[in-house]
Amino acid sequence: MNAPPFSPPPFPDSGNAVRSANAIREGVLSEVRKAVVGQDEPLELMLCGLVAGGHILLEGVPGVAKTLMAKALSRSVGADFKRIQFTPDLMPADILGTSVFDLKSQAFVLARGPIFTDLLLADEINRAPAKTQSALLEAMQERAVSLEGKNLQLSPMFTVFATQNPVESEGTYPLPEAQLDRFLLKIDVGYPAPEEEDAILESVHRGFDAGDLARAGVNAAVTKDDLLQARAALNTVNVEQPVLGYIRKLVAATRSSPNIRLGAGPRAGVHLLLASKALAALRGRDFVTPDDVRFLVGPVLRHRLLLSPDAELDGATPADVLREVVQGVEVPR
Repeated sequence: MNAPPFSPPPFPDSGNAVRSANAIREGVLSEVRKAVVGQDEPLELMLCGLVAGGHILLEGVPGVAKTLMAKALSRSVGADFKRIQFTPDLMPADILGTSVFDLKSQAFVLARGPIFTDLLLADEINRAPAKTQSALLEAMQERAVSLEGKNLQLSPMFTVFATQNPVESEGTYPLPEAQLDRFLLKIDVGYPAPEEEDAILESVHRGFDAGDLARAGVNAAVTKDDLLQARAALNTVNVEQPVLGYIRKLVAATRSSPNIRLGAGPRAGVHLLLASKALAALRGRDFVTPDDVRFLVGPVLRHRLLLSPDAELDGATPADVLREVVQGVEVPR
């Protein structure tokens, strides 16, 4: 039986919360663009992940502004920001914190680690050993840290932007599939277009300093409370049954493809739904369209798939195989 045709509901008068999410998008991206040239799609996806309440994996070669985007985005939303450079000798205590002896009080006191922030940049996450990666990823899942027998809650806004280099393998510890599955989005950050690279060179020539975003004029366009309210507003975004079915079918199709050894699990469907609702709200709508889902299916699903040996021998990539899978699923009308 064919699904009923998709027809978006009218935008209700009660859509103020969604319209405010659209205002957040315009204000935040306007501030970020004072520092970042180009990268429009990665920036929109990062903001989408932030509003959806998920963690984000950024993959790109060195020098394509992954760190700059994370710093500028955090500044534009008025969030606290910390960065950890992952290395082979990084220990869990370097992230979470530990007890230290205070000479003045002659007692052990808890020294909180950099994970106690709003936005955390885990730079080159695949350079730290599995034990350290697991400590971070467990905190990402629970949004809490257990230290010295105490359960400490992280910031309500706590979000991890993790980066990795796709071409370096020596001295790295690839994230296992179960840990990759905890990232809402994996965003590929590519090279800028020629005209964008010209603009980058011109801005540096005129004195732009990526380490001084205040001087570049990047300011908070919204508050943390505004962002948390935008997250709450996702409950007002409507998803018609045909679109819900479309999400389910897309995820299920990855499990039956002969080119995929391990398909996406139920969490992938939940993440695709949440990201689609966030994208719709940021674009000023209180309903999700199939186009929202199609725009996000790659960033949400690609990193969760393991290709079959034959597909790998043929030189296929997860993006190639996923594109074929998506083409085989009927789009609601």
